[in-house]
Amino acid sequence: MAGADAVQAARVHGGPDATGPAAHDFSTNANACGPCPAALQALQATDPTRYPDPGYGALREQLAAFHGVAPARVQVAASASEFIMRISAAVAQPDAAVRVPAHAYGDYAWAAQAQRMAVHSTDGPARLVWACEPSSPLGQAHADLAAQLQALPPRVPLVLDCAYAPLRLAGQASLDSAQHQQVWQLWSPNKALGLTGVRAAYAIAPLQADPQLLARLTQLAPSWPVGSHGVAMLQAWTGRAAQDWLAASLAQLRAWKTLQVALCTGLGWQVLASDTNFFCARPPESARLAEDLARLRAQGVQLRDCASFGLAGHVRLAVLAPMHQDALAQAWPRR
Repeated sequence: MAGADAVQAARVHGGPDATGPAAHDFSTNANACGPCPAALQALQATDPTRYPDPGYGALREQLAAFHGVAPARVQVAASASEFIMRISAAVAQPDAAVRVPAHAYGDYAWAAQAQRMAVHSTDGPARLVWACEPSSPLGQAHADLAAQLQALPPRVPLVLDCAYAPLRLAGQASLDSAQHQQVWQLWSPNKALGLTGVRAAYAIAPLQADPQLLARLTQLAPSWPVGSHGVAMLQAWTGRAAQDWLAASLAQLRAWKTLQVALCTGLGWQVLASDTNFFCARPPESARLAEDLARLRAQGVQLRDCASFGLAGHVRLAVLAPMHQDALAQAWPRR
């Protein structure tokens, strides 16, 4: 989003566009070591001819056991974006506001605006507060998150987007285990598993969640929000095989990140600090960035322009294997 107080004319995302996927796609934050073999095997073994359990009983029990919470606290969602839209609708009131980080995933603001709520990034009355840690696009800690939680008025939900927590390569969470029980936790494991084409997510309600909000979220949920393949992916996510694979992939990503940061620095880019498998950078002559990105895309290399995040002149890059880094180095214009 172009700053927290701006309205997007259209949604902007990384990944394939109308011309199809790029051969060297740095524009999404998926785990480049993926797909996770255990999750992929679970998908291939799934029977798509049958509906999943509409109540997702077994799935919710598995997710609850994985996080050490009661199954009643688990809300299954079609995707993180679907839950963002749903909880925004659940809390919507005329003349209300939603608080989002200054640089954040655009769907937080989009969902609020769809419900005719104002969007701001400063302290003040709000019906819903969004946080993301590690953040996107910066991959950094959410500033003053613990203090923000402590100052939160009663019955105002804070949703912590945990999409990139499994892909943390450095640093640590701002909230301790007790504080995590006070917020909504939104999980979308398809990024960590390298399976972003499978849409499925879940949220964990706070320990003392507002019963009215819980009821409203259930009322707003579509029937069967997650199909059989999404169920299989989430079930695999909770297993030892997937978690062991993820842990091993983080070591590989750290090594690749060291190489990629060095490459970008060598190209004269200003690389911003990040705790994750992605980072932002400012190339030189950033006034020509749109032209440069179009030229790269024509050569099969795709980066994420950060203008929609309010970071004009910057790009976001996922960490990829050296062969893709070599393609970037060769395609970047030399002046």
